Amino acid sequence: MNKVYCYPRCTTCKKAVKWLDKNGIEYEYKHIVEETPSKEDIEKFYEKSGLPLKRFFNTSGNVYKEMNLKEKLAEMSEDEQFELLASNGMVLKRPLFVGKDFVLVGFKEAEWTEKLK
Repeated sequence: MNKVYCYPRCTTCKKAVKWLDKNGIEYEYKHIVEETPSKEDIEKFYEKSGLPLKRFFNTSGNVYKEMNLKEKLAEMSEDEQFELLASNGMVLKRPLFVGKDFVLVGFKEAEWTEKLK
């Protein structure tokens, strides 16, 4: 089953969920803070996505800014970055769509249409 990790008050997440519903795409909704993916899950998502690890960080979020992650990430090992992503759902870029053999990070309608339709 597809999973979509979202934060309920996030407008981009709301758009993504509305798009999924409108297009009849089945998914299991996960609250990204209450059900933050584990380090192991995030490592799998990263592998499936083919994206740079940096793309998994919510660079526009308050937690990212408060923790000064723009500076710190360059000095962190990949393992430390996975630990950080799993430690706080607000650090993860959202929505995070996890399909059987792919992962989409953030909502870009064209990209989602290409992968999901």
